[in-house]
Amino acid sequence: MKSANNLRSSLMPMLIIGGLFFMFGFITWLNGSLIPFLQIACELNHVEAYFVTMAFYIAYTLAALPAAHVLRRTGYKNGMVLGLLVMVVGALVFIPAAMLRTYSIFLLALFILGTGLTLLQAAANPYIVLIGPRETAAVRISIMGILNKSAGVIAPLVFTAFVLTDMSSFSEENLALLDPQQHREALKQLSSRLVEPYCLMAAMLLILAALIKRSPLPEPASEDDDEKQSEDHSILHFPQLILGAIALFFYVGAEVIAGDTIGLFGRGAGVENFGQLTSYTMSFMVAGYLLGMLLIPRWLSQEKALAASAIFGLLFTLLLMNSSTGSSGLWNSLLAWTGAPSIPDAVLYVALFGLANALVWPAIWPLALAGLSQRNTATGSALLIMGISGGAILPLIYGLLAESISSPQNAYRIMIPCYLFILFYALKGHKIKRWSDSSRAAEA
Repeated sequence: MKSANNLRSSLMPMLIIGGLFFMFGFITWLNGSLIPFLQIACELNHVEAYFVTMAFYIAYTLAALPAAHVLRRTGYKNGMVLGLLVMVVGALVFIPAAMLRTYSIFLLALFILGTGLTLLQAAANPYIVLIGPRETAAVRISIMGILNKSAGVIAPLVFTAFVLTDMSSFSEENLALLDPQQHREALKQLSSRLVEPYCLMAAMLLILAALIKRSPLPEPASEDDDEKQSEDHSILHFPQLILGAIALFFYVGAEVIAGDTIGLFGRGAGVENFGQLTSYTMSFMVAGYLLGMLLIPRWLSQEKALAASAIFGLLFTLLLMNSSTGSSGLWNSLLAWTGAPSIPDAVLYVALFGLANALVWPAIWPLALAGLSQRNTATGSALLIMGISGGAILPLIYGLLAESISSPQNAYRIMIPCYLFILFYALKGHKIKRWSDSSRAAEA
């Protein structure tokens, strides 16, 4: 009877948080389709288009520490409800943005959505770590990742079906044939396609907030191990946490570049279904998460999984920079059996970043939070959440490189330092428990 109650007490939180992670993914990975859409509707260049990721992910840096203070006052459950309500506001701001076709209002809406997601992430990620043994935390986070990235597969398909239909009439050639008044009306009509989907999103988020509020979601039990030792120190005294936040900065930047730039890159390479390309990246991420669930921790430690991810990321980067945008030979040889539309080799390597990235997030979290007390975990989690700002900065740098060197393909060289730091953290960084250890390691 007791074991049945324990199973029920852990299963219910997993189901609830799983639903939230699916929602995280759906909203986050809409950006990959939203970027090329807004580039057309608001007539943007590469750099301007990637301000979508800047506005969305910079919220994680600005709102992370306030989110930690909110969670201390409200608890995890009420904090999640508040985060969902903030996201409702963000979804509703899309309505005037679409009707007015004003890019600055779109960016404001994305920032508000990102702020709500920050609060949700700050609550949900440590919750998953704390409700079970830390050595299997990567498996639990991998399950959440499958739900998150499955939503990332679905979201671009839904967006394409409801928003990106009949896009041929909005090609540069067709728009150039219109007089200025017709040109403005055509783009206003295109922009207005976002009104109905984001009204529906706001309604779904509101319903989800009500369900969470009424759910039997418990607060995670406090941990006593090393509580006294940890509470006497600032989180800045934990090198594995600080270095973990930096590793997450590079990881999230790499993940967002892989998921959000593939649409524009594919469009430039002549891929017709460019609005669906984020689904390719997310599909490979789901495959990576499934491998992680099978291998971790029975056959593969979290540290080794993280190192392997970094090595694969470096390999795919080098292959991408030296591959063709005109040939689909790799897809036709290896993946034609899927029945999905083929894509050029260079675009496929961008999608394969999803496979390399899959296990980075679930591996870094438990390694970075190791040794922190329950009291410090909320603040430590907020610091890790701030690392998500890599998704704001690195894609923008990619956009600047793509514009300056006139080669989006070669701009992917920005992935190399990202994966090199992740490899360092996997091999050495997570083992550093005192800053003096770091100094000795540097001298050695």
